[in-house]
Amino acid sequence: MHAPIEETALYNAALSSILPFAADDGSGSGEFHGPSLSDFYPPAIFFEGTAFEMNRIMIIRLLVTAVLLLLFWMGTRRMRLVPGRGQSVLELAYGFVQKNIIEEALGVKDGKRFAPILHAMFFFIIGMNITGIIPGLNIAGSSVIGLPLVLALVSYVAFMYAGIKKHPAAFFKNALFPPGVPWPLYFIVTPIEFVSTFILRPVTLTLRLLMNMVAGHMLLVLCFAATWFFFFNLGGLYSLFGVGTLAFGFIFTLFELMVAALQAYVFTFLTAVYIQLALAEEH
Repeated sequence: MHAPIEETALYNAALSSILPFAADDGSGSGEFHGPSLSDFYPPAIFFEGTAFEMNRIMIIRLLVTAVLLLLFWMGTRRMRLVPGRGQSVLELAYGFVQKNIIEEALGVKDGKRFAPILHAMFFFIIGMNITGIIPGLNIAGSSVIGLPLVLALVSYVAFMYAGIKKHPAAFFKNALFPPGVPWPLYFIVTPIEFVSTFILRPVTLTLRLLMNMVAGHMLLVLCFAATWFFFFNLGGLYSLFGVGTLAFGFIFTLFELMVAALQAYVFTFLTAVYIQLALAEEH
């Protein structure tokens, strides 16, 4: 899969208008190479041309999944009454998600029912997000639409399941026909409720996560690529600009770390809220 040529050309043209040195002609002539949409469509590494084709982002996703499974296995294989260091860290992270996300939105009783899927969602998202600032990986596993879309569909299925199981006959009625509304207004309210509940929820979950990761990657690549360019290609007084872009690079790295955690929190909390709304007697 390759980035659309038109979008890449427009992006590079816009970047060149902002930074006079930002010209990426692919010639290797020492000109500045800024971030582009092609970063999110790397070439295949394994099984090219098959249904199992794997590029760098797919490998990062598999790596994160393996690391998460290994960490939780190592942290929980020998549970003790007095926890060790690894168990303490996992219990602290687990307790944060349980108390501040799940029970905050769903309460204790319903929180226990949906805790497995919400815990898995939080740690999986934060793991995928944080790869964007890890040297050698340098791109978030959630920065291509496939993964955010799958996670949004999981959220969608979860709240649909919760509502239909709790109110088999009344779920769609409660969602589409809010009580207390004069019946003529249902001609306006019902289509709005349908779009906002059953269409916009997964769409906004997908785009919020995707766009934050894409923007973060673009900023980091721009800062560090500009640093390299000012220091090693232009040199001289231009190195002073490199000091500034390097400082901004480190600042944006810390900011991206915060965004990675925040987006995992927001995605998981909104999923819990949607489940709670589906379980409510009346919306």
